[in-house]
Amino acid sequence: MAVATDDDEEPRLVLDAGTGLQRLSRLLGGQAFRGTILLGHLHWDHTHGLPFFSAGDRPDSHVTVLVPAQEAGALVLLERAMSPPHFPIGPSELRGSWEFDDLNDGSHDVEGFRVLALDIPHKGGRTFGYRITDSHGASMAYLSDHSPISIGPGPCGYGEYHAAARELVDGVDVLIHDAQYTAAEFGARRHFGHSTVDYAVGLATECHVGSLLLFHHDPPRTDDELDGMVAECAGAAVPVAAAREGTVHVIGGGS
Repeated sequence: MAVATDDDEEPRLVLDAGTGLQRLSRLLGGQAFRGTILLGHLHWDHTHGLPFFSAGDRPDSHVTVLVPAQEAGALVLLERAMSPPHFPIGPSELRGSWEFDDLNDGSHDVEGFRVLALDIPHKGGRTFGYRITDSHGASMAYLSDHSPISIGPGPCGYGEYHAAARELVDGVDVLIHDAQYTAAEFGARRHFGHSTVDYAVGLATECHVGSLLLFHHDPPRTDDELDGMVAECAGAAVPVAAAREGTVHVIGGGS
Protein backbone atom coordinates (compact mmCIF):
# COMPACT_ATOMS: atom_id res chain seq x y z
CA MET A 1 0.00 0.00 0.00
CA ALA A 2 1.40 3.38 -1.06
CA VAL A 3 0.94 6.60 0.92
CA ALA A 4 1.21 10.15 -0.46
CA THR A 5 0.40 13.57 0.99
CA ASP A 6 -1.07 15.09 -2.18
CA ASP A 7 -2.95 13.86 -5.24
CA ASP A 8 -0.21 15.21 -7.49
CA GLU A 9 2.67 13.75 -5.50
CA GLU A 10 4.31 10.45 -6.29
CA PRO A 11 4.06 7.98 -3.38
CA ARG A 12 7.21 7.82 -1.29
CA LEU A 13 6.05 5.67 1.62
CA VAL A 14 4.92 2.08 1.03
CA LEU A 15 3.54 -0.41 3.54
CA ASP A 16 4.71 -3.96 2.85
CA ALA A 17 6.02 -5.49 -0.35
CA GLY A 18 3.85 -8.36 -1.53
CA THR A 19 3.24 -9.09 -5.20
CA GLY A 20 0.92 -6.07 -5.37
CA LEU A 21 4.05 -3.92 -5.32
CA GLN A 22 4.12 -4.35 -9.10
CA ARG A 23 1.08 -2.07 -9.28
CA LEU A 24 3.14 0.79 -7.87
CA SER A 25 5.55 0.56 -10.81
CA ARG A 26 2.61 1.09 -13.17
CA LEU A 27 1.29 3.94 -11.03
CA LEU A 28 4.65 5.69 -11.27
CA GLY A 29 4.36 5.61 -15.06
CA GLY A 30 7.95 4.77 -15.87
CA GLN A 31 9.52 6.88 -13.11
CA ALA A 32 11.95 5.50 -10.55
CA PHE A 33 10.76 4.96 -7.00
CA ARG A 34 12.49 7.12 -4.42
CA GLY A 35 11.23 6.43 -0.94
CA THR A 36 10.81 3.96 1.89
CA ILE A 37 9.13 0.58 2.23
CA LEU A 38 7.99 -0.33 5.75
CA LEU A 39 7.66 -4.05 6.32
CA GLY A 40 5.23 -5.11 9.04
CA HIS A 41 6.91 -8.52 9.21
CA LEU A 42 8.81 -10.93 7.01
CA HIS A 43 6.34 -13.57 5.87
CA TRP A 44 6.49 -14.30 2.13
CA ASP A 45 3.24 -12.58 1.25
CA HIS A 46 4.76 -9.32 2.55
CA THR A 47 8.17 -9.54 0.84
CA HIS A 48 7.89 -11.46 -2.44
CA GLY A 49 7.22 -8.33 -4.47
CA LEU A 50 10.66 -6.85 -3.82
CA PRO A 51 12.63 -8.53 -6.64
CA PHE A 52 9.81 -7.80 -9.12
CA PHE A 53 9.49 -4.10 -8.26
CA SER A 54 10.65 -2.61 -11.55
CA ALA A 55 10.39 1.00 -10.33
CA GLY A 56 12.89 0.11 -7.61
CA ASP A 57 15.10 -2.28 -9.58
CA ARG A 58 16.65 0.33 -11.89
CA PRO A 59 19.82 2.43 -11.80
CA ASP A 60 18.14 5.71 -10.76
CA SER A 61 16.04 4.39 -7.89
CA HIS A 62 16.63 5.05 -4.20
CA VAL A 63 14.84 2.60 -1.90
CA THR A 64 15.05 2.22 1.86
CA VAL A 65 13.55 -0.95 3.33
CA LEU A 66 12.82 -0.88 7.07
CA VAL A 67 12.35 -4.18 8.91
CA PRO A 68 11.22 -4.79 12.52
CA ALA A 69 14.51 -5.09 14.41
CA GLN A 70 15.53 -8.64 15.31
CA GLU A 71 18.73 -10.43 16.32
CA ALA A 72 19.82 -10.82 12.70
CA GLY A 73 20.01 -7.60 10.68
CA ALA A 74 17.51 -6.57 8.04
CA LEU A 75 19.64 -7.63 5.06
CA VAL A 76 20.47 -11.02 6.54
CA LEU A 77 16.80 -11.70 7.25
CA LEU A 78 15.70 -10.78 3.73
CA GLU A 79 18.50 -12.86 2.20
CA ARG A 80 17.07 -15.98 3.83
CA ALA A 81 14.18 -15.90 1.34
CA MET A 82 15.78 -13.98 -1.53
CA SER A 83 19.10 -15.57 -2.46
CA PRO A 84 20.33 -18.71 -4.26
CA PRO A 85 19.17 -21.44 -4.38
CA HIS A 86 15.71 -19.99 -3.70
CA PHE A 87 16.16 -16.98 -5.98
CA PRO A 88 18.93 -16.10 -8.46
CA ILE A 89 20.02 -12.86 -6.74
CA GLY A 90 20.02 -11.39 -3.26
CA PRO A 91 18.54 -8.06 -2.11
CA SER A 92 21.88 -6.26 -2.35
CA GLU A 93 22.08 -7.13 -6.06
CA LEU A 94 19.00 -5.12 -6.99
CA ARG A 95 19.86 -2.18 -9.22
CA GLY A 96 19.79 1.36 -7.90
CA SER A 97 20.51 2.53 -4.39
CA TRP A 98 18.98 0.17 -1.82
CA GLU A 99 19.35 0.41 1.96
CA PHE A 100 18.14 -2.25 4.39
CA ASP A 101 17.79 -1.10 7.99
CA ASP A 102 16.32 -2.25 11.28
CA LEU A 103 13.37 -0.37 12.76
CA ASN A 104 12.77 -0.30 16.50
CA ASP A 105 9.42 0.20 18.13
CA GLY A 106 8.46 3.78 18.88
CA SER A 107 7.88 6.98 16.94
CA HIS A 108 9.87 7.83 13.81
CA ASP A 109 9.99 10.46 11.08
CA VAL A 110 9.83 8.64 7.74
CA GLU A 111 9.48 10.42 4.39
CA GLY A 112 7.74 13.41 5.97
CA PHE A 113 5.28 11.25 7.93
CA ARG A 114 5.16 10.53 11.65
CA VAL A 115 5.24 6.74 12.00
CA LEU A 116 4.41 4.97 15.23
CA ALA A 117 5.58 1.34 15.18
CA LEU A 118 4.41 -1.01 17.92
CA ASP A 119 4.66 -4.76 18.42
CA ILE A 120 1.43 -6.63 17.85
CA PRO A 121 0.89 -10.38 18.26
CA HIS A 122 1.16 -12.53 15.13
CA LYS A 123 2.42 -16.05 14.64
CA GLY A 124 5.93 -16.61 13.31
CA GLY A 125 8.19 -13.62 13.91
CA ARG A 126 8.24 -10.07 15.18
CA THR A 127 5.38 -8.03 13.75
CA PHE A 128 4.67 -4.30 13.83
CA GLY A 129 1.44 -2.44 13.46
CA TYR A 130 1.79 1.10 12.17
CA ARG A 131 0.09 4.43 12.78
CA ILE A 132 0.92 7.00 10.09
CA THR A 133 0.21 10.71 10.48
CA ASP A 134 0.90 13.43 7.93
CA SER A 135 1.86 17.05 8.59
CA HIS A 136 -1.82 18.11 8.47
CA GLY A 137 -2.86 15.57 11.11
CA ALA A 138 -4.56 13.08 8.79
CA SER A 139 -3.98 9.60 10.21
CA MET A 140 -4.33 5.93 9.40
CA ALA A 141 -3.53 2.71 11.22
CA TYR A 142 -2.31 -0.48 9.53
CA LEU A 143 -2.59 -3.77 11.42
CA SER A 144 -2.33 -6.19 8.56
CA ASP A 145 -1.60 -9.41 10.48
CA HIS A 146 -2.92 -9.39 14.02
CA SER A 147 -3.64 -12.23 16.44
CA PRO A 148 -5.09 -10.61 19.58
CA ILE A 149 -6.58 -13.93 20.68
CA SER A 150 -3.04 -14.96 21.70
CA ILE A 151 -3.20 -12.33 24.46
CA GLY A 152 -6.65 -13.30 25.71
CA PRO A 153 -10.26 -13.79 24.65
CA GLY A 154 -11.30 -10.18 25.10
CA PRO A 155 -14.90 -9.08 25.58
CA CYS A 156 -16.37 -11.07 22.66
CA GLY A 157 -14.03 -14.06 22.43
CA TYR A 158 -12.09 -12.83 19.37
CA GLY A 159 -9.15 -11.26 21.21
CA GLU A 160 -8.15 -8.48 23.55
CA TYR A 161 -8.36 -4.81 22.65
CA HIS A 162 -4.84 -4.61 24.04
CA ALA A 163 -2.79 -1.50 24.76
CA ALA A 164 -0.66 -1.51 21.60
CA ALA A 165 -3.71 -1.94 19.37
CA ARG A 166 -5.51 0.88 21.12
CA GLU A 167 -2.55 3.24 20.87
CA LEU A 168 -2.13 2.56 17.17
CA VAL A 169 -5.81 2.84 16.34
CA ASP A 170 -7.31 5.42 18.70
CA GLY A 171 -9.13 8.12 16.73
CA VAL A 172 -7.49 7.51 13.34
CA ASP A 173 -9.28 8.58 10.19
CA VAL A 174 -8.89 5.15 8.60
CA LEU A 175 -8.10 1.74 10.10
CA ILE A 176 -6.84 -1.02 7.80
CA HIS A 177 -7.14 -4.23 9.77
CA ASP A 178 -6.71 -7.98 9.41
CA ALA A 179 -10.14 -9.55 8.90
CA GLN A 180 -9.20 -12.94 7.50
CA TYR A 181 -11.89 -14.99 9.22
CA THR A 182 -15.59 -14.86 9.93
CA ALA A 183 -16.84 -15.65 13.41
CA ALA A 184 -18.02 -19.07 12.19
CA GLU A 185 -14.56 -19.92 10.82
CA PHE A 186 -12.59 -18.68 13.78
CA GLY A 187 -13.09 -21.61 16.15
CA ALA A 188 -11.03 -23.97 13.99
CA ARG A 189 -8.47 -21.32 13.00
CA ARG A 190 -8.00 -19.26 16.13
CA HIS A 191 -4.32 -20.22 16.35
CA PHE A 192 -3.47 -19.41 12.72
CA GLY A 193 -2.34 -15.89 13.66
CA HIS A 194 -5.15 -13.74 12.25
CA SER A 195 -8.26 -11.80 13.27
CA THR A 196 -11.97 -11.88 12.58
CA VAL A 197 -14.21 -9.32 10.95
CA ASP A 198 -15.98 -9.00 14.31
CA TYR A 199 -12.75 -8.10 16.12
CA ALA A 200 -11.84 -5.46 13.53
CA VAL A 201 -15.28 -3.86 13.79
CA GLY A 202 -15.19 -4.02 17.58
CA LEU A 203 -11.75 -2.43 17.81
CA ALA A 204 -12.71 0.29 15.33
CA THR A 205 -15.86 1.06 17.32
CA GLU A 206 -14.09 0.97 20.68
CA CYS A 207 -11.38 3.36 19.45
CA HIS A 208 -13.69 5.75 17.55
CA VAL A 209 -12.04 5.51 14.15
CA GLY A 210 -13.42 7.33 11.11
CA SER A 211 -13.76 4.27 8.88
CA LEU A 212 -12.61 0.67 8.68
CA LEU A 213 -11.16 -1.24 5.73
CA LEU A 214 -11.24 -5.01 6.11
CA PHE A 215 -7.90 -6.40 4.92
CA HIS A 216 -5.81 -9.55 4.56
CA HIS A 217 -8.70 -11.48 3.02
CA ASP A 218 -8.61 -15.26 3.20
CA PRO A 219 -7.16 -16.30 -0.20
CA PRO A 220 -10.11 -18.54 -1.25
CA ARG A 221 -12.61 -15.74 -0.52
CA THR A 222 -14.55 -14.61 -3.59
CA ASP A 223 -15.55 -11.03 -4.36
CA ASP A 224 -19.20 -11.94 -3.75
CA GLU A 225 -18.31 -13.37 -0.36
CA LEU A 226 -16.39 -10.20 0.54
CA ASP A 227 -19.38 -8.09 -0.50
CA GLY A 228 -21.53 -10.26 1.75
CA MET A 229 -19.18 -9.77 4.70
CA VAL A 230 -19.33 -6.00 4.24
CA ALA A 231 -23.13 -6.09 3.94
CA GLU A 232 -23.33 -7.86 7.30
CA CYS A 233 -21.50 -4.89 8.83
CA ALA A 234 -24.08 -2.38 7.59
CA GLY A 235 -25.37 -1.72 11.11
CA ALA A 236 -21.94 -1.11 12.64
CA ALA A 237 -21.19 2.14 14.44
CA VAL A 238 -18.31 2.80 12.02
CA PRO A 239 -18.41 2.74 8.18
CA VAL A 240 -16.95 -0.57 6.92
CA ALA A 241 -15.63 -1.48 3.46
CA ALA A 242 -13.38 -4.19 2.04
CA ALA A 243 -9.89 -3.20 0.93
CA ARG A 244 -9.55 -3.60 -2.85
CA GLU A 245 -6.55 -3.47 -5.15
CA GLY A 246 -6.14 -0.15 -6.93
CA THR A 247 -8.46 1.81 -4.66
CA VAL A 248 -7.48 5.36 -3.66
CA HIS A 249 -8.65 6.64 -0.28
CA VAL A 250 -8.40 10.36 0.45
CA ILE A 251 -8.39 11.24 4.14
CA GLY A 252 -8.07 14.39 6.16
CA GLY A 253 -9.70 16.76 3.69
CA GLY A 254 -7.39 15.83 0.83
CA SER A 255 -4.12 15.89 2.74
